[in-house]
Amino acid sequence: MPEGFERVLPEIVGRGMFDALVIRTDFSDGASWAVVVGELRRSWGPDGEFPARVQVVDAPGWSEATADEVLAAVGEDEYLSVVFVADRHTMESPTRGVLALSTVWEDEGDLDPVYYQELIESPEPRDFRAAPAAVHAVHVNVTLGNIGFAEFAAAASAEPDRVLRPD
Repeated sequence: MPEGFERVLPEIVGRGMFDALVIRTDFSDGASWAVVVGELRRSWGPDGEFPARVQVVDAPGWSEATADEVLAAVGEDEYLSVVFVADRHTMESPTRGVLALSTVWEDEGDLDPVYYQELIESPEPRDFRAAPAAVHAVHVNVTLGNIGFAEFAAAASAEPDRVLRPD
């Protein structure tokens, strides 16, 4: 990336709180990316009753962006509790697992010292991998507070390949 260049999200008109945001950071395999996008655009839910609501950022300026750069770019978005990244691992793995990143972090300045110590000793997970078909359930449930990011991360880590799949 050229010096002084800053990665910013394009203005996505009409994006609401239930739209998952997926940022492509690897441009090495167009066919794999097409599979990921196809899975992201499928209806979801137990009987496929929910329409896919996803905003995809497919801009070469995001090539090789790090998780920290993605989090910095989405940090001011009030609707995002989780953002998804399609990186090299996504394109190369058979499951096409996208990286789920939590955008919610505790402001440690005002924390009770005991709670702060607990955070240091066992910090909340920052990321996990999810199959594209699981993106919508993760996004909606984390946004609504039905299921915490840490619970999804724990479920992913229990899988043999550490990728969360839809129920």
